[in-house]
Amino acid sequence: MVHRLFILGALLASTACTQTTTSLPTSSAAAVQDDGRWPAVTSRVRPDAAQERRVDAILAKMSDEEKVAQIIQPDISSVTPEDVRKYKFGSVLNGGNSAPGGNETGPASDWLKLADRFWEASMSAKWSGEKIPVIWGSDAVHGHSNIVGATLFPHNIGLGATRNPELIRRIGEVTALEMAITGLDWDFSPTLAVVRDDRWGRTYEGFSEDPEIVRAYAGQMVEGLQGRPGTSDFMGAGKVIATAKHFVGDGGTLGGKDQGDNPSPPQQLRDIHGAGYPPAIEAGVQAIMASFSSVRAEKVHGDRDLLTGALRQQMGFDGLVVGDWNAHGQVDGCSNTSCPQSINAGLDMFMAPDSWKDLYTNTLAQVRSGVIPMERLNEAVRRILRVKARAGMFEKGKPSARPYAGQFNLLGSSAHRAVARQAVRESLVLLKNQGKVLPLAGSANVLVAGDGADNIAKQSGGWTLTWQGTGVTNKDFPNAQSIFGGIQEAVRAAGGTATLSTDGRFTTKPDVAVVVFGEEPYAEFVGDRASLEFSPADKRDLELMRRLKAAGVPVVSVFLSGRPMWVNPEINASDAFVAAFLPGSEGGGVADVLFRGAGGAVRNDFKGKLSYSWPKRADQTPLNRGDANYDPLFAYGYGLSYADNGNLRRLSEDRPAGVSAGADGVVFGRSGLPSGWSLGLMEEGGTVAAVTGNAGRTATGRLIVSGVDRRAQEDARRFVWNGAGGAAAQISAAQPLDISREANGELSLVVEYRVDQAPSAPVLLGMVSGAGSRVTLPITGALRAAPAGQWTSMAIPLRCFRTAGVDMQRVIAPFAISTAGRLSLSVSDVRIASAAVPQNQCGQP
Repeated sequence: MVHRLFILGALLASTACTQTTTSLPTSSAAAVQDDGRWPAVTSRVRPDAAQERRVDAILAKMSDEEKVAQIIQPDISSVTPEDVRKYKFGSVLNGGNSAPGGNETGPASDWLKLADRFWEASMSAKWSGEKIPVIWGSDAVHGHSNIVGATLFPHNIGLGATRNPELIRRIGEVTALEMAITGLDWDFSPTLAVVRDDRWGRTYEGFSEDPEIVRAYAGQMVEGLQGRPGTSDFMGAGKVIATAKHFVGDGGTLGGKDQGDNPSPPQQLRDIHGAGYPPAIEAGVQAIMASFSSVRAEKVHGDRDLLTGALRQQMGFDGLVVGDWNAHGQVDGCSNTSCPQSINAGLDMFMAPDSWKDLYTNTLAQVRSGVIPMERLNEAVRRILRVKARAGMFEKGKPSARPYAGQFNLLGSSAHRAVARQAVRESLVLLKNQGKVLPLAGSANVLVAGDGADNIAKQSGGWTLTWQGTGVTNKDFPNAQSIFGGIQEAVRAAGGTATLSTDGRFTTKPDVAVVVFGEEPYAEFVGDRASLEFSPADKRDLELMRRLKAAGVPVVSVFLSGRPMWVNPEINASDAFVAAFLPGSEGGGVADVLFRGAGGAVRNDFKGKLSYSWPKRADQTPLNRGDANYDPLFAYGYGLSYADNGNLRRLSEDRPAGVSAGADGVVFGRSGLPSGWSLGLMEEGGTVAAVTGNAGRTATGRLIVSGVDRRAQEDARRFVWNGAGGAAAQISAAQPLDISREANGELSLVVEYRVDQAPSAPVLLGMVSGAGSRVTLPITGALRAAPAGQWTSMAIPLRCFRTAGVDMQRVIAPFAISTAGRLSLSVSDVRIASAAVPQNQCGQP
């Protein structure tokens, strides 16, 4: 058993809430050098001479076409088993929004059937020499999270708070076995980002802001997934190929911008952002994924110094380097369908989800012309074959014939869920416990409130069944338990009662209220934020807490989030405040810690310690242990136990001037616009009227806007065109928006609306960009087909606007709707988000 706690000493800031923090054992492979070079690492997976001879023999008989196909990885949404048979691809993947038959909530058996079909296709192809099986990769980043019924672990931010490397290894073991059940071979995990700016939308994918935790966890997760090198467990039954990602620096981009630039000097890049890679390589990781981001303005996918120099020559990594989702297309001089620069820099496999066909053709031509040297192609294919040989892919047979395959009763089994529940218990961080209101008596009358209380999707976050973790309900999680479900179970067992009331209303005054609230699910750049303020435009959670407090009901808040956030008003409104992060499928783990047992004894104490510093102000980022003038609200390593004095002074609720409000992606919603944005009405001919506030009405001669109720009083707007001529309603941003990443990432402009009077003339939805260029798409058909008087939604892919001519790097107005006819339309929400619509569905005339 690895020792869990090592005294590190006092933290730096005396003004923050501080405690003695903990350190973790480090790998000998992480020794630093002073010249900027990366350390030499000895992998515990030793070269096998017989295996190498076999790889060379296979490679010698392969045609150029077969070699090129091995280095291209299409997505299952755009490639068929017949394509695999024809081209002989080395790998396929399922992206966050891909699933067999396009059914993301389909049964696990569909995944195994499709895995068999791909394998059979690769083995029935006409090969020049030995048959080479295809392998399937997937983002199982917190359990096998694409599969209905699988065990979902806390996201990495919560696991960082556990300070338990042995638990991390066990989580890897469970994840690998559940992947094997469905026939998959390769996990794109673990994420080894050291997150230095919590505005980043992938913060929750990182274990910590500090390299010590990442360094201690990296090898453990790799061993859990792949098995221990040198034993029969390595790549044996129930094991999958692991991937350390994203090499390197993705957690340190300027402004926390996903796919942005990391300006770190070489020593800092190695010692902070690269801390997890030496122990992962030592533990035998067989794949490393290159980062979307840049290092000092050079895209990693084209950086030979990193992909070849640091990884191969200095650290001695001999596995395969795979790209990220069309990320090669961001390299200077490249496109999604042509990028010899990436292969020549040291990439071994393109991730080409939808660009594979033209990429194959162009890459083959580049090999034949010598733009990609044959030596480099052979090297890439040799590494892919080596990994397949080490993983036993040439001997394993088809997926359904392997150990554990098809044993669907093991998905979300009680034993696996017990591991996840332990992880939840140990990940919870107690930030406040005024008057020792916790632990709660199990015999109490408990009110459970908040929209996160009975919401498994919200407690699980992004990368859960869908890419963004949205569009699913509790029924899609048959083996999971919501936080309310866990509280109800615990309280009933102790003789108490638990009542669910999302809005916090009650008829009989409860003894205590547990309020579960937090961020909505998101993934990748969709979660990038301008500040760390929690939902400043939506005060429902805060109002709920204050209303309960005013009624004399003690409030215990459970905060669900993918990062530390400025929640001072919510902390002030709570008697106890728990950072639960994103706990996953086992909501019962929360109740295990909050409530005493039937006899009144404490069942489980709080163990979690912050692996990220918690901000004192909404604009306090970057904020990391070791910073000059380090002054957090709660320091790295903070976390109360029941024995501690949990009283907290009243916190300042002042918002610093200039802090941007709201999460990126919200155009209109939660009763208003982001700070500094504007809504205007305009007519053909130049009449313009600015709309201020929600109440009352604003009008031109052709268009009237007024407040209307949907979820709360006047939280939506009604637009009425009288048919007297052309008029438009337009939402303009405070400054031009760059949404080019969102357009590349298959996001849509999503509008929630209600048709009160159908249109009498064509209606156009548009954007304004550049110097004022307006592009529109028809939506008349959608509005006429919508049921009158009922709220519904439409989604138009951003790439439709881009194709029509919008400059996605300078969007002035992301929403403009116009008509010359009569129309009455109410709008409650406009946002840029993921939506399950065909990417070529560009409006309805």
